[in-house]
Amino acid sequence: MKRIVVATRNRGKLREIREALAGLPVELVAADEIPGAPEVIEDGETFFDNAAKKGLTLARHSGLPALADDSGLEVDALGGAPGVYSARYAGEEATDAENIAKLLLELNGRPGASRAARFVAVILIALPDGRILSARGECAGEIADAPRGSAGFGYDPVFYHPRFGKTFAEISSAEKLSVSHRGAALRLLRDRIGDWLRLEEPAVAPGCGCPGED
Repeated sequence: MKRIVVATRNRGKLREIREALAGLPVELVAADEIPGAPEVIEDGETFFDNAAKKGLTLARHSGLPALADDSGLEVDALGGAPGVYSARYAGEEATDAENIAKLLLELNGRPGASRAARFVAVILIALPDGRILSARGECAGEIADAPRGSAGFGYDPVFYHPRFGKTFAEISSAEKLSVSHRGAALRLLRDRIGDWLRLEEPAVAPGCGCPGED
């Protein structure tokens, strides 16, 4: 069983990751279970930059492979904002509700076509030796006029998905993973983790006492 530390303290995100990787021979450990796990300033220009910085920092600190992600919301009418600033759109210490309020204020009065948006996620495994396995996923939708639903986190209450006719906060975790940016990225990463684990398996040494040997 390979131990992997997850670079997040967001319990909702950790739950989604565990659901998506269930069945793999890995044990996922939350970052707050690692003594002295460093806080990382997310100052990259892209989602990959931020995810790689978090993952490599934690992998080198812990000596374990680290799973890290960066994700955000891109709204066409806002030139792709909030983008990498999604978690702090209304300020460094902003709550989800405050970020949503700012977003809705900036989109106030705009018709449906102007509210087109996408969630983007980059999820990766950073190894202590500096290698990175990465995956990217996107999910298209639009911004609702007001928050709806009580599930999920982040911008889920205002991200309307046409397939369900509901926001991400109105559907189950399993339904969300089936279409979400994070679900898409995790499915790709799951395959890459499987390939990596197979390559990491130690070769059987001669004279190992295997069946058929004297």
